[in-house]
Amino acid sequence: MHLQIHDLLIPGTKLRRSDMNDVTGMEFLSKIFFISDGVMLTQIRDISGIDGSTLQNWTKRGWVPLSKSKKYDIDQVAYILIINMLRPCMQLDKIAYMLEYINGDLEDESDDIVRASVLYDYICRILDALVEQNQCSFSSIRSVIEKQTAGYSEVVEGARERLNDALEAIVVAYYATLIKHRSDELVNRLVGGRE
Repeated sequence: MHLQIHDLLIPGTKLRRSDMNDVTGMEFLSKIFFISDGVMLTQIRDISGIDGSTLQNWTKRGWVPLSKSKKYDIDQVAYILIINMLRPCMQLDKIAYMLEYINGDLEDESDDIVRASVLYDYICRILDALVEQNQCSFSSIRSVIEKQTAGYSEVVEGARERLNDALEAIVVAYYATLIKHRSDELVNRLVGGRE
């Protein structure tokens, strides 16, 4: 598989990369949290396009840690964006499993191997690196992941391998999402031409 796919949106959002000076990952999250230590549900809705009832459902199921004083912190927003970027192509229970595989109980930070905001940053940096090298193959995905996580310090033995395995599944699923979106556009254009 050799693909040259570049998403015009910031992963997990409805915001165009060009409107945000092409920043993604931690740079994007830092812009959101520049003035405040938390964002409200309406801001998350504006960023991601997720409605309030969906977010409440994710929270109730334990896929997103509970908000504090109706504000979401940087790691909660990162979890939301990761779920949102994967849900068109991965079942929600499998996304939840991936997040638990990486960080265990999302309400308990003591078992985390990586902060959610850092995980989101890794995902975005990997996607950007794949675009920069102008090709995407299964072997190049793993190679880029290993380069991006080279500086990661394990908190428990085997954490880096676990992180890399999860990142590979996430990146491949994200590319599947982009391909599905493109396929939907093409089919909709054909259907629109029949009318």
